Amino acid sequence: MAKPKSNPAHPRINRRAALQAGSIGLLGLGLNHLSLLEAAQKPLPKAPAGRAKSVIYIFLSGGLSQIDSFDMKPDASEETRGEFKPISTKTPGLQICEHLPELAKRSDKWALCRSITHRWNEHSQGHHIMLTGRSETPVGFDPRAPKEIDHPSIAAIANDVLPQRNNLPPAIVLPEKLVHRTGRVIPGQFGGVMGSRRDPFFLSASPYNPLTYGAYPEYLFHHAKGKDDTSKLRFHAPSLELPEGLSRGRMFNRVDLMKTLEAQRRDLDHAGEGFDRYRQMAVSLLSDPKTQAAFDIRGADPRLQEKYGRNAFGWSLLMARQLVEAGVRLVQVNLGNNETWDTHQAAFPNLKNFLFPPTDRAVSALLDDLADRGMLEDTLVVMASEFGRTPRIFKIPSATLPGRDHWGALQSVWFAGGGIPGGAVVGKSDKIGAYPVEDPQTPENFAATIYRALGIPPEAYWEDAVERPHYIYHGDPIPGLIS
Repeated sequence: MAKPKSNPAHPRINRRAALQAGSIGLLGLGLNHLSLLEAAQKPLPKAPAGRAKSVIYIFLSGGLSQIDSFDMKPDASEETRGEFKPISTKTPGLQICEHLPELAKRSDKWALCRSITHRWNEHSQGHHIMLTGRSETPVGFDPRAPKEIDHPSIAAIANDVLPQRNNLPPAIVLPEKLVHRTGRVIPGQFGGVMGSRRDPFFLSASPYNPLTYGAYPEYLFHHAKGKDDTSKLRFHAPSLELPEGLSRGRMFNRVDLMKTLEAQRRDLDHAGEGFDRYRQMAVSLLSDPKTQAAFDIRGADPRLQEKYGRNAFGWSLLMARQLVEAGVRLVQVNLGNNETWDTHQAAFPNLKNFLFPPTDRAVSALLDDLADRGMLEDTLVVMASEFGRTPRIFKIPSATLPGRDHWGALQSVWFAGGGIPGGAVVGKSDKIGAYPVEDPQTPENFAATIYRALGIPPEAYWEDAVERPHYIYHGDPIPGLIS
């Protein structure tokens, strides 16, 4: 496989630009996110014709139950079918959960794959698999922490191989990193073997809280206790004007502001040749009002904010749409912190009261918003978890109400836009929603579907520190979704 020719290194950035970059605490991104990537970006081979320009990857950390959402089994026994009833969608013969009524009305805009399967039933392994698109964990994998041996995430690969548009990074993850309730960071989100300098950008707008879950402030809950009214969580729209750590109360203190900028300037002066395309891009971001506006959800039309929902889920998806419109190629949206969708107990009230309502509303608003702006055909939207849930309902000893356990053997993954045929259903599960019986699909095929939508060709690769090529594709796009 012939390698693309190297490009000359980027020239040294001048002192004035470095001083501008002193405000780079932008977006809640630290200097570590303005990574010292290769100064020259290798060109991609010619991509196949495709309809999508961008991807929004909605990740439901914790594990969405396929049986209680998009692959219901109303004829199964009570211990399998659960409490929810199916409703008809706009697509004849296609039914989904009664608590997703807005998505049901829009089924002509989305499709399902009911046969994604892998063999892992633990959160860390499942996250790594569905965020990287690799069914096997690497040798030496540590579920307790990210390591440099991890496979690179889909977002990291997109960020590395795709050119930026409008001085924006190719890939952004928002509104927070996925952190376990114990405080450990979940592996699979980062550059892994590509190196931490090639991590995707992380946009911090949501504070980590290990005890509460859901789309705060309206739908805040605890898995065991139900509704939570005591949290002080606030969704912080990121500021492009203030350095990271500069609080609103200090904003008007010019002495503090100047000290902060001067300290950052000194750091940047020492960087010298270390400024690559990402740092230059960040400097340009600071002076472009149009790109700055992409990060401002509070300035969006109030009626649009209301349509998405004034909560963490709605704000996150609204920001994702704005970023895609501004030029970001892939936005990963984590709807809920780690284990938000982990319904071991009180599964049915938690899904009905706290998780399905804001998701149904925000994802439906995203579809409408993209369609109204003429962007839906150019934007692939996918929604997945690290795994599905067990067919059998069970109750853990300490719980009052039952739920479902982890289940890697089957999950339903949702797709929309980007040329996806509306109303299509790929794959079929058995009578109790445990295993695929038609067209089983792997995480590799799932990732390939995203890469193909982004126009990344099958022969594309990334290079490690010693210039060894590593193929990006490890499967084929899911048949029937992307040609």
